[in-house]
Amino acid sequence: MERMLKWVTLAAIATGLASAAGAQNSTMGVVVKIGGIPWFNAMEVGIEERAAEIGMDAEMIGPTSADPALQVRAIEDLIAKGVDVIGVVPNDETALEPVLKKAMDAGIKVVAHEGPGLQNVDWNFELASVDGFGEAHAQLLAEKIGGPGKFAVFVGSLTVPLHNAWADAAIAWMAENHPEIELVGERYGVAENVDDSRTTALDLIAANPDLKGFLAFGSQGPIGAGRAIEERRLAGKVHVLGPFSPGQGQKLVKAGILSGGYMWNPAEAGRVFVTMGKLLVDGVDIVDGMEIEGLGVVSPDAANRDIITDNLLEINADTVDELAAKGL
Repeated sequence: MERMLKWVTLAAIATGLASAAGAQNSTMGVVVKIGGIPWFNAMEVGIEERAAEIGMDAEMIGPTSADPALQVRAIEDLIAKGVDVIGVVPNDETALEPVLKKAMDAGIKVVAHEGPGLQNVDWNFELASVDGFGEAHAQLLAEKIGGPGKFAVFVGSLTVPLHNAWADAAIAWMAENHPEIELVGERYGVAENVDDSRTTALDLIAANPDLKGFLAFGSQGPIGAGRAIEERRLAGKVHVLGPFSPGQGQKLVKAGILSGGYMWNPAEAGRVFVTMGKLLVDGVDIVDGMEIEGLGVVSPDAANRDIITDNLLEINADTVDELAAKGL
Protein backbone atom coordinates (compact mmCIF):
# COMPACT_ATOMS: atom_id res chain seq x y z
CA MET A 1 0.00 0.00 0.00
CA GLU A 2 2.82 2.37 0.91
CA ARG A 3 4.58 1.55 -2.34
CA MET A 4 1.36 2.23 -4.26
CA LEU A 5 0.86 5.58 -2.52
CA LYS A 6 4.44 6.53 -3.30
CA TRP A 7 3.91 5.62 -6.95
CA VAL A 8 0.69 7.65 -7.13
CA THR A 9 2.42 10.64 -5.54
CA LEU A 10 5.32 10.49 -7.98
CA ALA A 11 2.90 10.13 -10.87
CA ALA A 12 0.95 13.16 -9.68
CA ILE A 13 4.15 15.20 -9.41
CA ALA A 14 5.20 14.14 -12.89
CA THR A 15 1.79 15.06 -14.27
CA GLY A 16 1.94 18.44 -12.54
CA LEU A 17 5.37 19.15 -13.97
CA ALA A 18 4.22 18.18 -17.45
CA SER A 19 1.19 20.45 -17.09
CA ALA A 20 3.37 23.33 -15.91
CA ALA A 21 5.70 22.82 -18.85
CA GLY A 22 2.76 22.69 -21.23
CA ALA A 23 1.33 25.88 -19.73
CA GLN A 24 4.56 27.81 -20.20
CA ASN A 25 3.93 30.97 -22.20
CA SER A 26 5.32 31.37 -25.69
CA THR A 27 7.99 34.07 -25.94
CA MET A 28 8.30 36.94 -28.40
CA GLY A 29 10.63 39.88 -28.97
CA VAL A 30 9.68 42.79 -31.23
CA VAL A 31 12.58 44.86 -32.59
CA VAL A 32 11.47 48.33 -33.69
CA LYS A 33 13.26 51.11 -35.54
CA ILE A 34 14.23 53.21 -32.55
CA GLY A 35 13.33 53.35 -28.88
CA GLY A 36 12.13 56.21 -26.73
CA ILE A 37 9.90 58.08 -29.19
CA PRO A 38 6.12 58.41 -28.73
CA TRP A 39 5.16 56.24 -31.73
CA PHE A 40 7.02 53.20 -30.48
CA ASN A 41 6.19 53.92 -26.85
CA ALA A 42 2.54 53.49 -27.88
CA MET A 43 3.40 50.31 -29.76
CA GLU A 44 5.07 48.91 -26.66
CA VAL A 45 1.88 49.48 -24.64
CA GLY A 46 -0.07 47.52 -27.25
CA ILE A 47 2.44 44.67 -27.19
CA GLU A 48 2.34 44.37 -23.42
CA GLU A 49 -1.46 44.61 -23.17
CA ARG A 50 -2.14 41.99 -25.81
CA ALA A 51 0.52 39.64 -24.44
CA ALA A 52 -1.14 39.75 -21.01
CA GLU A 53 -4.54 39.07 -22.55
CA ILE A 54 -3.59 35.96 -24.50
CA GLY A 55 -0.83 34.51 -22.33
CA MET A 56 2.42 35.31 -24.11
CA ASP A 57 5.68 36.68 -22.77
CA ALA A 58 6.45 39.54 -25.17
CA GLU A 59 8.85 42.46 -25.04
CA MET A 60 9.77 45.33 -27.33
CA ILE A 61 13.41 46.15 -28.08
CA GLY A 62 14.07 49.72 -29.24
CA PRO A 63 17.63 50.50 -30.41
CA THR A 64 19.17 53.79 -29.34
CA SER A 65 19.35 55.02 -32.95
CA ALA A 66 17.84 54.11 -36.31
CA ASP A 67 20.90 52.04 -37.23
CA PRO A 68 20.23 48.75 -39.05
CA ALA A 69 23.28 47.20 -37.38
CA LEU A 70 21.65 47.69 -33.98
CA GLN A 71 18.54 45.88 -35.21
CA VAL A 72 20.68 43.00 -36.43
CA ARG A 73 22.37 42.77 -33.05
CA ALA A 74 19.03 42.79 -31.22
CA ILE A 75 17.69 39.99 -33.42
CA GLU A 76 20.89 37.98 -32.87
CA ASP A 77 20.30 38.31 -29.11
CA LEU A 78 16.72 37.07 -29.47
CA ILE A 79 17.90 34.08 -31.50
CA ALA A 80 20.43 33.27 -28.77
CA LYS A 81 17.64 33.44 -26.17
CA GLY A 82 15.61 30.96 -28.19
CA VAL A 83 12.39 32.98 -28.37
CA ASP A 84 9.43 31.47 -30.22
CA VAL A 85 8.64 34.54 -32.32
CA ILE A 86 10.58 37.57 -33.53
CA GLY A 87 8.79 40.72 -34.69
CA VAL A 88 10.52 43.51 -36.56
CA VAL A 89 9.86 46.99 -37.94
CA PRO A 90 12.83 47.26 -40.32
CA ASN A 91 15.13 50.17 -40.93
CA ASP A 92 16.85 48.37 -43.81
CA GLU A 93 15.30 45.24 -45.32
CA THR A 94 18.47 44.14 -47.10
CA ALA A 95 20.56 44.35 -43.92
CA LEU A 96 18.06 42.22 -41.99
CA GLU A 97 17.50 39.40 -44.48
CA PRO A 98 20.49 37.26 -43.40
CA VAL A 99 19.72 37.42 -39.67
CA LEU A 100 16.00 36.81 -40.24
CA LYS A 101 16.89 33.75 -42.32
CA LYS A 102 19.05 32.59 -39.43
CA ALA A 103 16.06 32.99 -37.11
CA MET A 104 13.76 31.02 -39.39
CA ASP A 105 16.37 28.29 -39.84
CA ALA A 106 16.41 28.00 -36.05
CA GLY A 107 12.65 27.36 -36.08
CA ILE A 108 11.68 30.84 -34.88
CA LYS A 109 8.56 32.41 -36.38
CA VAL A 110 9.06 35.89 -37.88
CA VAL A 111 6.45 38.65 -38.16
CA ALA A 112 7.21 42.01 -39.79
CA HIS A 113 5.42 45.34 -39.93
CA GLU A 114 6.37 48.07 -42.43
CA GLY A 115 8.47 45.50 -44.28
CA PRO A 116 6.52 44.52 -47.43
CA GLY A 117 9.68 43.61 -49.33
CA LEU A 118 11.11 41.22 -46.74
CA GLN A 119 11.55 37.61 -47.89
CA ASN A 120 12.58 35.83 -44.69
CA VAL A 121 9.33 36.27 -42.79
CA ASP A 122 6.27 34.18 -42.09
CA TRP A 123 4.05 37.24 -42.54
CA ASN A 124 4.32 41.00 -42.90
CA PHE A 125 1.26 43.05 -41.96
CA GLU A 126 0.28 46.62 -42.77
CA LEU A 127 -2.50 48.83 -41.45
CA ALA A 128 -2.32 51.01 -44.57
CA SER A 129 -1.78 50.20 -48.23
CA VAL A 130 1.36 51.73 -49.72
CA ASP A 131 -0.26 53.62 -52.58
CA GLY A 132 -3.28 54.67 -50.54
CA PHE A 133 -1.15 56.13 -47.75
CA GLY A 134 1.24 58.03 -50.01
CA GLU A 135 -1.45 59.32 -52.34
CA ALA A 136 -3.73 60.44 -49.50
CA HIS A 137 -0.96 62.65 -48.12
CA ALA A 138 -0.10 64.06 -51.56
CA GLN A 139 -3.73 64.88 -52.28
CA LEU A 140 -4.16 66.63 -48.93
CA LEU A 141 -0.98 68.64 -49.47
CA ALA A 142 -2.16 69.73 -52.93
CA GLU A 143 -5.44 70.91 -51.40
CA LYS A 144 -3.61 72.87 -48.73
CA ILE A 145 -1.19 74.53 -51.17
CA GLY A 146 -3.98 75.33 -53.63
CA GLY A 147 -1.73 76.45 -56.48
CA PRO A 148 1.82 76.38 -57.86
CA GLY A 149 4.83 76.01 -55.61
CA LYS A 150 7.39 73.54 -54.38
CA PHE A 151 7.36 70.77 -51.80
CA ALA A 152 9.94 68.60 -50.06
CA VAL A 153 9.74 65.00 -48.92
CA PHE A 154 11.29 63.58 -45.75
CA VAL A 155 11.69 59.86 -45.00
CA GLY A 156 13.12 57.99 -42.01
CA SER A 157 16.21 57.15 -44.04
CA LEU A 158 16.92 56.26 -47.63
CA THR A 159 16.84 52.57 -46.66
CA VAL A 160 13.53 52.45 -44.75
CA PRO A 161 11.43 50.44 -47.20
CA LEU A 162 7.92 51.59 -46.43
CA HIS A 163 8.72 55.27 -46.03
CA ASN A 164 10.32 55.30 -49.46
CA ALA A 165 7.42 53.38 -50.99
CA TRP A 166 5.01 55.99 -49.57
CA ALA A 167 7.26 58.73 -50.93
CA ASP A 168 7.29 57.09 -54.37
CA ALA A 169 3.49 56.94 -54.41
CA ALA A 170 3.10 60.54 -53.20
CA ILE A 171 5.64 61.96 -55.65
CA ALA A 172 4.12 60.04 -58.58
CA TRP A 173 0.60 61.20 -57.69
CA MET A 174 1.68 64.83 -57.39
CA ALA A 175 3.56 64.74 -60.72
CA GLU A 176 0.55 63.29 -62.52
CA ASN A 177 -2.17 65.37 -60.91
CA HIS A 178 -0.45 68.64 -59.95
CA PRO A 179 2.68 69.18 -62.05
CA GLU A 180 2.60 72.84 -61.01
CA ILE A 181 3.68 71.70 -57.52
CA GLU A 182 7.32 70.75 -58.01
CA LEU A 183 9.50 68.48 -55.90
CA VAL A 184 12.60 70.00 -54.27
CA GLY A 185 15.53 67.61 -54.55
CA GLU A 186 14.61 63.95 -54.25
CA ARG A 187 14.01 63.14 -50.57
CA TYR A 188 15.77 63.69 -47.28
CA GLY A 189 16.45 60.88 -44.77
CA VAL A 190 15.89 62.85 -41.56
CA ALA A 191 12.40 61.97 -40.39
CA GLU A 192 13.27 59.82 -37.38
CA ASN A 193 15.03 62.77 -35.75
CA VAL A 194 13.34 66.02 -34.70
CA ASP A 195 16.51 68.12 -34.77
CA ASP A 196 17.66 66.87 -38.18
CA SER A 197 14.18 67.46 -39.62
CA ARG A 198 14.06 70.96 -38.20
CA THR A 199 17.53 71.89 -39.50
CA THR A 200 16.85 70.47 -42.96
CA ALA A 201 13.51 72.27 -43.13
CA LEU A 202 15.14 75.58 -42.18
CA ASP A 203 17.78 75.11 -44.88
CA LEU A 204 15.18 74.27 -47.53
CA ILE A 205 13.01 77.25 -46.59
CA ALA A 206 16.01 79.59 -46.86
CA ALA A 207 17.02 78.19 -50.25
CA ASN A 208 13.52 78.04 -51.78
CA PRO A 209 11.33 81.13 -51.32
CA ASP A 210 8.51 79.40 -53.21
CA LEU A 211 8.52 76.32 -50.96
CA LYS A 212 4.92 75.65 -49.94
CA GLY A 213 4.96 72.30 -48.18
CA PHE A 214 6.60 69.29 -46.57
CA LEU A 215 5.52 65.67 -46.72
CA ALA A 216 7.31 63.98 -43.84
CA PHE A 217 7.11 60.20 -43.59
CA GLY A 218 8.56 59.27 -40.21
CA SER A 219 6.92 60.31 -36.97
CA GLN A 220 9.57 62.88 -35.98
CA GLY A 221 9.65 64.60 -39.38
CA PRO A 222 6.39 66.57 -39.08
CA ILE A 223 7.38 67.69 -35.58
CA GLY A 224 10.81 68.93 -36.65
CA ALA A 225 9.54 70.62 -39.82
CA GLY A 226 6.70 72.11 -37.81
CA ARG A 227 9.13 73.69 -35.39
CA ALA A 228 10.98 75.24 -38.33
CA ILE A 229 7.70 76.69 -39.63
CA GLU A 230 6.95 78.03 -36.16
CA GLU A 231 10.36 79.70 -35.91
CA ARG A 232 9.98 81.35 -39.32
CA ARG A 233 6.38 82.40 -38.59
CA LEU A 234 5.15 80.65 -41.74
CA ALA A 235 2.04 78.97 -40.36
CA GLY A 236 -0.60 78.80 -43.10
CA LYS A 237 1.99 79.66 -45.75
CA VAL A 238 4.11 76.51 -45.66
CA HIS A 239 2.16 73.33 -44.92
CA VAL A 240 3.50 70.29 -43.05
CA LEU A 241 1.82 66.90 -43.40
CA GLY A 242 2.63 63.35 -42.42
CA PRO A 243 2.11 60.65 -39.82
CA PHE A 244 3.03 61.66 -36.28
CA SER A 245 2.05 61.02 -32.70
CA PRO A 246 -1.03 63.20 -31.97
CA GLY A 247 0.08 63.73 -28.39
CA GLN A 248 3.47 64.99 -29.55
CA GLY A 249 2.08 67.22 -32.29
CA GLN A 250 -1.13 68.35 -30.58
CA LYS A 251 -0.05 71.94 -29.83
CA LEU A 252 1.39 72.42 -33.33
CA VAL A 253 -1.86 71.22 -34.91
CA LYS A 254 -4.00 73.46 -32.70
CA ALA A 255 -1.76 76.41 -33.58
CA GLY A 256 -2.22 75.78 -37.30
CA ILE A 257 1.45 74.92 -37.79
CA LEU A 258 0.92 71.24 -38.60
CA SER A 259 -1.74 70.86 -41.29
CA GLY A 260 -2.41 67.24 -40.30
CA GLY A 261 -1.99 63.89 -41.97
CA TYR A 262 -2.93 60.27 -41.65
CA MET A 263 -1.77 57.55 -39.31
CA TRP A 264 -2.70 54.17 -37.97
CA ASN A 265 -2.76 53.32 -34.31
CA PRO A 266 0.76 52.16 -33.31
CA ALA A 267 -0.66 50.58 -30.14
CA GLU A 268 -2.98 48.52 -32.33
CA ALA A 269 0.00 47.51 -34.47
CA GLY A 270 1.69 46.30 -31.28
CA ARG A 271 -1.37 44.23 -30.43
CA VAL A 272 -1.42 42.75 -33.93
CA PHE A 273 2.24 41.74 -33.60
CA VAL A 274 1.38 39.60 -30.59
CA THR A 275 -1.83 38.24 -32.11
CA MET A 276 0.02 37.17 -35.25
CA GLY A 277 2.81 35.63 -33.17
CA LYS A 278 0.32 33.55 -31.20
CA LEU A 279 -1.44 32.35 -34.37
CA LEU A 280 1.89 31.24 -35.83
CA VAL A 281 3.01 29.46 -32.66
CA ASP A 282 -0.34 27.68 -32.53
CA GLY A 283 0.01 26.58 -36.14
CA VAL A 284 -3.05 28.47 -37.37
CA ASP A 285 -3.14 28.98 -41.14
CA ILE A 286 -3.78 32.57 -42.29
CA VAL A 287 -6.36 32.27 -45.05
CA ASP A 288 -8.56 34.53 -47.14
CA GLY A 289 -11.68 35.72 -45.36
CA MET A 290 -10.53 35.04 -41.80
CA GLU A 291 -10.86 37.80 -39.22
CA ILE A 292 -7.80 38.81 -37.23
CA GLU A 293 -8.25 41.17 -34.31
CA GLY A 294 -6.86 44.58 -35.18
CA LEU A 295 -6.74 43.85 -38.90
CA GLY A 296 -10.34 42.86 -39.57
CA VAL A 297 -11.25 40.44 -42.35
CA VAL A 298 -8.08 39.82 -44.35
CA SER A 299 -7.20 38.87 -47.90
CA PRO A 300 -3.58 37.76 -47.51
CA ASP A 301 -1.10 37.77 -50.38
CA ALA A 302 0.28 34.29 -49.73
CA ALA A 303 2.94 34.52 -52.46
CA ASN A 304 4.54 37.61 -50.94
CA ARG A 305 3.58 36.83 -47.31
CA ASP A 306 1.83 40.20 -46.97
CA ILE A 307 -1.40 41.13 -45.20
CA ILE A 308 -2.42 44.63 -46.27
CA THR A 309 -5.38 46.47 -44.73
CA ASP A 310 -6.55 50.07 -44.62
CA ASN A 311 -7.15 51.23 -41.06
CA LEU A 312 -6.29 54.91 -41.44
CA LEU A 313 -7.02 57.64 -38.93
CA GLU A 314 -7.00 61.28 -40.05
CA ILE A 315 -5.14 63.76 -37.83
CA ASN A 316 -6.46 67.30 -37.95
CA ALA A 317 -7.64 70.05 -35.62
CA ASP A 318 -10.95 68.26 -35.11
CA THR A 319 -9.51 64.84 -34.23
CA VAL A 320 -6.13 65.48 -32.61
CA ASP A 321 -7.42 65.97 -29.06
CA GLU A 322 -9.41 62.74 -29.12
CA LEU A 323 -6.48 60.79 -30.57
CA ALA A 324 -4.06 62.28 -28.04
CA ALA A 325 -6.47 61.40 -25.22
CA LYS A 326 -6.17 57.76 -26.28
CA GLY A 327 -2.47 57.95 -25.54
CA LEU A 328 -1.39 58.09 -29.19
